[in-house]
Amino acid sequence: MALAPLRGAGTLVWVRAYGRAEAAVVLEPEMPLGPARLAFHAAANALADTLAAQGPPEITLGLRWPDRVLLNLGACGQVRLAVPPGASLEAVPDWLVVGMELRLAFPEGHEAGHDPGTTCLAEEGFEEITAAGLTVSWARHLMAGLDEWQARGARRVAERYLARLLDEAETPGLRRGIDPATGDLVLERAGARERRALPEMLSA
Repeated sequence: MALAPLRGAGTLVWVRAYGRAEAAVVLEPEMPLGPARLAFHAAANALADTLAAQGPPEITLGLRWPDRVLLNLGACGQVRLAVPPGASLEAVPDWLVVGMELRLAFPEGHEAGHDPGTTCLAEEGFEEITAAGLTVSWARHLMAGLDEWQARGARRVAERYLARLLDEAETPGLRRGIDPATGDLVLERAGARERRALPEMLSA
C-alpha cells in the first residue's frame, strides 16, 4: 500500500520465509471502485488455481466468504484487498492492491490437532513448495485472470469464484451471485434476497 502511489501498476512485493508465502500486486483500474473490486475475486481465483496445480489431485479445495482459502476444510490462507483511504465506490481509484497469504508449514513445536480449523500446505501433501514458487504461480494466474476478465467480462470472474465458494453451496433452491457493481455476495431463495457485503478493506 505504501508503494502503490509511488511505483504504480504491476509492482509486486513478496516475503521470503520458510513457513509462509505472502505477496501483493498493485493495480490501477480504469473503472469505478465498485466494479473494480472484482479484482479481489480474480486474486482468489488465482490462488485457488495455484494450489490446484501444485497440490495432490485428491485434495479438496474451497473458498470461505469472503477471503479464506481452505484445504480439506482447514483454513490455510487468505486473500486481501486494499483501497486508497476514503475512496468512493463511484469514483475511479488511483490504485488497488490485491494480496495473498498461505501457511506453508506450522512453526516448530506446533501440536497436531491443537487448532482443527486450520492447516498448512505441508500437512496436506504439498511437496517441494517455496514462497517464491507460489508467488510466481499466483502472479501468473492473476494476470491470466485479469486478461480473461477484460476479454470475457465480469461474469466469468464471478462464476469461477462461486464454483469454489463453500458458503451455502448445498442449500436447496438457493441462487448465489456476485454483484458486478460492488463485488458483494447475493443470495436469493423464494423471492427473498440477502446481501453479504465485501468489506471495503481486507488488508488487516
